[in-house]
Amino acid sequence: MEVIVNIHAGPNDISLVDPRSSVADVFSRQRKAGWARRSDFDCKARIAALNRLREVLQRREADIVAALYADFRKPESEVKLTEILPVLQEIAHTKRHLKGWMRPRRAAATLGVFGTKARIRPEPKGVCLIIAPWNYPLNLAFGPLVSALAAGNSAIIKPSELTPATSALIADIVAETFSPDLVAVIEGDAAAAQELLALPFDHIFFTGSPQVGKLVMEAAAKSLASVTLELGGKSPVIIGPTANLKKAARNIVWGKFANNGQTCIAPDHVFVHRTIAPEFSEAVMAEIGRVYGRTPEAQKMTPDYCRIVNDRHFSRIAGLIEDARAKSARILLGGQTDAAQKFVAPTLISHITPEMAISREELFGPILPIIEYDDVDRVVDQINSNPKPLALYVFDNDQAFVEDIIKRTSSGAVGVNLTVVHFLHPNLPFGGVNNSGIGAAHGVFGFRAFSHEKAILEDSYSIVHMLYPPYTGFVKRFISLVVKVLG
Repeated sequence: MEVIVNIHAGPNDISLVDPRSSVADVFSRQRKAGWARRSDFDCKARIAALNRLREVLQRREADIVAALYADFRKPESEVKLTEILPVLQEIAHTKRHLKGWMRPRRAAATLGVFGTKARIRPEPKGVCLIIAPWNYPLNLAFGPLVSALAAGNSAIIKPSELTPATSALIADIVAETFSPDLVAVIEGDAAAAQELLALPFDHIFFTGSPQVGKLVMEAAAKSLASVTLELGGKSPVIIGPTANLKKAARNIVWGKFANNGQTCIAPDHVFVHRTIAPEFSEAVMAEIGRVYGRTPEAQKMTPDYCRIVNDRHFSRIAGLIEDARAKSARILLGGQTDAAQKFVAPTLISHITPEMAISREELFGPILPIIEYDDVDRVVDQINSNPKPLALYVFDNDQAFVEDIIKRTSSGAVGVNLTVVHFLHPNLPFGGVNNSGIGAAHGVFGFRAFSHEKAILEDSYSIVHMLYPPYTGFVKRFISLVVKVLG
């Protein structure tokens, strides 16, 4: 196992750091610097740090595009839209609102604490660990970093080893932008992550699978670190009987097949009312043909279709298709694979049964099961019998139908007549519930995730001392009166 500690001197660092420093050394350096930084890492300094990150990301856009193409042939436009834009938007939104987020908030007094003044002051949690995934490696490393810096923390980023070109670029960008006692990068495999998780971080922000999320939470419990877990699950889509099928197809195809389906909030499977199922399937197939090409050969040639990240994930997805085919599923479109290119054609599958692996596993690839239904109550029951998803999507023109689905299900978010776009809304919390995640990110919600809200109570002319012992007859009567009035 090789752990690469990237802690080259940053632009504001006057001393070089020994590149042989251990992971523990980096952590210790950040912890020591953090206490000294509390007095001078004010709003202006935090915005300056964010401005440096923005400038480097904009200047190195071509490098970012090249790295993501090298890792899994991600199209340039998708890189700009799904990797760079979210981070730049997060920076811009944070800069506009940071002063207000940092301002202490007054807490109104109640009768029981009459004569006191109360306020809530957000303060940095300290040294934070950001474990980023491979599917959106730049976005999901730097997006949480924006929130961590906005809240006044230092951070260590662990990029995914499955996207090595982007991981190396993240390390290079961080080294160019920040001093290592503020932000550092640790590259390496799962063993590097385990070494990091053994350290007593003040907050851990993890994006990945529920299975690994449980391990992260277990490690965090040893030092009682707080966590934000952005996980996943099988995000369902419900197509109601009055849905605009052309609009539904357009949104589902983009949300599902962008990034080759390797998106935690991508539509996982579609429930479609039986009366419109054939028409819906035709609309989806037409949209796939329009966007990516009508044949596997055309889909291989288009520059707009990503690839599976590595051989292991390719084999897993190809195996899901073959398992479904062997158990009598009907392949409506696609199903072709090319191991040499890690290519899986956009695939639509119907006649799904519970015995198939695609009914149980999060697909995380370009496979879209289509499941017909007659009674939406049975659909709701099926969704509620499974772990709560990170997202749920409803397409219908009947607002009562939509509202009924929202009320009777639980998910991290709901998209109505669209998919995935809620990730880009800076005023919405992004996060899951139970199996799909803990905590929230983006905007003020990300700032709060990386902040401790310190309660401060100050005495002015409180009479609470009248309740203190010795419990004389008067004090006892007074306590009884207080309990009666306030209880």
